[in-house]
Amino acid sequence: MDIITIDELHNRMTAGEALNLIDVREPYEHDEFNIGGLLHPLGRIMSADVDDLEGLKGSEVIVYCRSGNRSGQAAMMLESMGFSNVKNLQGGMMAWRIQFPG
Repeated sequence: MDIITIDELHNRMTAGEALNLIDVREPYEHDEFNIGGLLHPLGRIMSADVDDLEGLKGSEVIVYCRSGNRSGQAAMMLESMGFSNVKNLQGGMMAWRIQFPG
């Protein structure tokens, strides 16, 4: 699993790059604050419920959560299922909101 920093991701988003972002938090967390990722909670990934993500197996996928722990688990699981280019957002949404509060 590779790591992507919040600065790297923010720069790519600001540049308008098309990204495959997956938010592995719970729905209430996603509703409270998100950066545009597809909501796919960790529990679904842990139970191998990834049919709607299958088309991304050969693409770069960036996973994020609150702090980087759940997304780290999700990244490892996705890699074990054949996803070849998974990146974990270091520090998650906690770090994002500190670095980019507005």
